[in-house]
Parts: sequence; C-alpha cells; structure tokens
Amino acid sequence: MKVCIVSSCGGHLTEVRALQSVYQVYDHFYVLNDKVSLPDDMEGKTYFIMHSERDWKFFWNLWEAWRILRLERPRVLLSTGAGPIVPFSIIGKALRIPIIFVETFTRVSYPSLTGRIMYLLADRFFYQWKSLAQFFPKGVYCGPLV
Repeated sequence: MKVCIVSSCGGHLTEVRALQSVYQVYDHFYVLNDKVSLPDDMEGKTYFIMHSERDWKFFWNLWEAWRILRLERPRVLLSTGAGPIVPFSIIGKALRIPIIFVETFTRVSYPSLTGRIMYLLADRFFYQWKSLAQFFPKGVYCGPLV
C-alpha cells in the first residue's frame, strides 16, 4: 500500500507527522505547497507544488495533483490541511483514491474552510475537539494528535 501525505508547511505538517507511526510502515510520499528544509526521512520522498491561496493557482494545483497521483498511484490520501488537499481530493475522487482528513488541532470551536470542504470530500473525517461534533455529525472524534 502507498500513502500520499498532502500538507501545507508549518503546523499542518507537524500535525500530520504526528501520525508518522501509522503511515511509516507503508510506502509513502509527501506533497507540500512550499519549499522548506526537510528532515532526513522526507528527503527524496517529497513533491513541492505551487502555493495557492484561493486564486487561479488552484487550477495549476489540479494539474499537479493529476500528474503526481497518476505517477505515484497511492492507495490513500492523508491530510490535516490546509489548502493543497482540496485539489488533490478532487483529483483523488476522480481516480477513486480514498481520502482520510483530520481537521486541524487549532480549530477548537468553529471549523476551518478546508475542514468544511473536506467534510464533503473525505471518505473518513476526523476532528480533534469534541466541540466540533455539531459541525461534523458524521465525523469521528479522535482527540489531539499532538
């Protein structure tokens, strides 16, 4: 099984890496929306895509998602956000790749825009604060990742 981990840089990457013990046993690779210094275990396993902030670059991200997902052929997409997971999920849905999304830890009382979108796209949706249950009735409370 191959896992595609899609993330923004910074806190979202820190969060998704908290799940490393789950996905490290599988073949996996990362997709990040900005160039950053990488830990040794991510070297040679990371794609960098164009950073998009709800602008025309989103459409370029769709193309990048198509190219990467067709090349790598992962069995599942995993993300804690933010923006890059949306185009990857749209293409992933077209390619019938299951999507696992965890709403970010920083959202305590109200969901993020990405979380609201991903609630509609994800096959499995998790949230880290019980206070979000009202927004995600079909989601699963998982508690804090970090």
